Amino acid sequence: MRAQSLALVAGMALSLSGCNSMAAGSGASRGDLGLLDDAMRQVQQSYVVPVKPDQLMDGALKGMLTRLDPHSDYMTEREYRDLISTTSGQFGGVGIEISVEEGVPQVISAIEGTPAASAGIEPGDRIVKADGQPIVGLDIEDVVKRLRGVPGSRVVLTIARANQAAFDVPITRAIIHVDSVKSALQAGRVGYVRISTFDENTANELRAAVARMRQQAGGTFAGFVLDLRNDAGGLLDAAVEVSADFLDSGTIVTTKGRERDENRVYEAPPNGDLIRGVPMVVLINGASASASEIVAGALQDDHRATVLGTHSFGKGSVQSIIPLEGGHGALRLTTALYYTPSGGSIQGHGITPNRVIDVPKDEQVANAVVTYESDLFGSIKPTGNLAPANASSPAAARALPQAVDHPMNPKIIGTPQDAQLNAALEYLGARRAAAR
Repeated sequence: MRAQSLALVAGMALSLSGCNSMAAGSGASRGDLGLLDDAMRQVQQSYVVPVKPDQLMDGALKGMLTRLDPHSDYMTEREYRDLISTTSGQFGGVGIEISVEEGVPQVISAIEGTPAASAGIEPGDRIVKADGQPIVGLDIEDVVKRLRGVPGSRVVLTIARANQAAFDVPITRAIIHVDSVKSALQAGRVGYVRISTFDENTANELRAAVARMRQQAGGTFAGFVLDLRNDAGGLLDAAVEVSADFLDSGTIVTTKGRERDENRVYEAPPNGDLIRGVPMVVLINGASASASEIVAGALQDDHRATVLGTHSFGKGSVQSIIPLEGGHGALRLTTALYYTPSGGSIQGHGITPNRVIDVPKDEQVANAVVTYESDLFGSIKPTGNLAPANASSPAAARALPQAVDHPMNPKIIGTPQDAQLNAALEYLGARRAAAR
């Protein structure tokens, strides 16, 4: 069966692209399988309540995969179908991106225009129950399963928020269609595009936004801001396409893995830059991960854009989706790591801005801090054959974040109160003045 590559941060933002076929090997001995069979039989015979064999097998597979690293996992057939629907840009649910921190589901952000956003769900909120049933300790896929349901049905989430008693929030589920690109022409003919996730429609939405703003600007831009803050990832193919829309040539990203066919170089085709010659800024923060780090790293290393903001998340591993025969779900298996054009490892290091612009205190999510990939238990370290090719260079050995970063209130992003966006606009204005 054909496998698919996945670029994913711990949350609901998922990404796929083509990958070589993978087949199950025969690495497990009969003794190993006999041990598993004996353990399952003992559980079925002696556990305090009856357990179905398929529940035990699902749990055994999940346990095996999740002990490898934070992003490998086993997906049941339903979870596999949910993955495919999510990456198409439309799915049913409440509209939140989540991670699981020490067994506790935590909100990364509520997607704009969704029931969760309308209900007032905020970044940093911890979801402790769904319809009165505890969900702390569940795998992220099981949490997502509890949140999704028939459009029009209701789910009551019990929320724990800093310095408040736990409270219930009723939310009516809906079909969630994610518009991954939002745009607005800024004063002084500066184009502004925010990408919230990388899905199948992102590249086309970006090109349409650029064409629309160019017409509004009278045919030419004086500057351009690409906002990748709070973008937790998405399709690798979409990240490559978006990068290529701002490059005329050069490497976008490379991958390196254990198998030779995982070592790949993704190049920008010639003459692809949609805004050739226009000064450009890319905005990132601690919630910029995976696919968004690929784009930021490519435009930074190829000297196409200046990166402003705060240090990115550092999720630079490739997950391959390997469907299992007979409709028994799929494996999500880490098979390679991402590297920027200069050879720098994204994994565990992320992208360091050319200029750090901290989030003002009044724009932060209160009492919350950013967790980076390097903070996660089992996070892969790019050593040995996976070490950067030129590990001694400053670009390759990207610095880890040195200061505590606080998440930005997503309601501020792109508004006139957005200090980081204002800094980007000021930077472009200064460049324009200096060029006169």
